[in-house]
Amino acid sequence: MLYNFKHDKERILQRFKEATTLEDSNYKERWNSGDIKLLIAHPASAGHGLNLQQGGHIIVWFGLTWSLELYQQANARIYRQGQNHTTIIHHIMTDNTIDQRVYKALQNKELTQEELMKAIKARIAKHK
Repeated sequence: MLYNFKHDKERILQRFKEATTLEDSNYKERWNSGDIKLLIAHPASAGHGLNLQQGGHIIVWFGLTWSLELYQQANARIYRQGQNHTTIIHHIMTDNTIDQRVYKALQNKELTQEELMKAIKARIAKHK
């Protein structure tokens, strides 16, 4: 489960006593061996260099980040080579809240990034 604000982390830990954080010892090994049911992390802490695909296949965004890079990188900790299950990404959102605006902004940023990459690839192919 990914959170954006410290107070969200506190709320999650209060509700889910069994939750493990990235500060806990040996969390990577315990997660990837299936010993941890719920791992919570901030996307900036879980965004790069972690291989967590063996321990689960469900991502829950408790609070979204405005950063497309952090969003994509955090999702890529689970949705990556070596994942043996379909990855499911849930977003907890309430109607008429900032969460919906953030999610829409992330979608727009991702679309813009994809279109830019297509244009660059087309230009490179044209000049080969």
